[in-house]
Amino acid sequence: MIGAKKKAITSEALETCEGTETILIVEDEEMVRKLARDILEDRGYRVLVAATGEQALRICDGNGNDIHLLLTDVIMPTMNGKVLAERTSRPGLRVLYMSGYTDDVIVRHGVLEPGTNFLEKPFTPDALARKVKEVLNGKSSQ
Repeated sequence: MIGAKKKAITSEALETCEGTETILIVEDEEMVRKLARDILEDRGYRVLVAATGEQALRICDGNGNDIHLLLTDVIMPTMNGKVLAERTSRPGLRVLYMSGYTDDVIVRHGVLEPGTNFLEKPFTPDALARKVKEVLNGKSSQ
């Protein structure tokens, strides 16, 4: 009986973190990129992936306005996540940054502004799904 109740709560929580939007994941570490893709695809999202900022810009150019969220690592070789987000210049595109560095360190070093949508790595599948949903629904800072 207790197990059944717990399962129902878990299923309900997962349903609220599902979506159909298109997300572009930009992450230079293949394992993190694949993990994030699998987590979000399992929750119904359409996912595009890029290993570099340059590759992400090419994907953006070829997908019109079909991308709803840019989920990008902050620190990457050749182009950081902030520069990538600025270069996409897509009206209405929501951005969620992720990093192995804490948000405090990222802000202190001037990489991101205080209050920016941020997810610290490593993250759990539920934490990623919740944060993505918050950002897509406009419940997180921009």
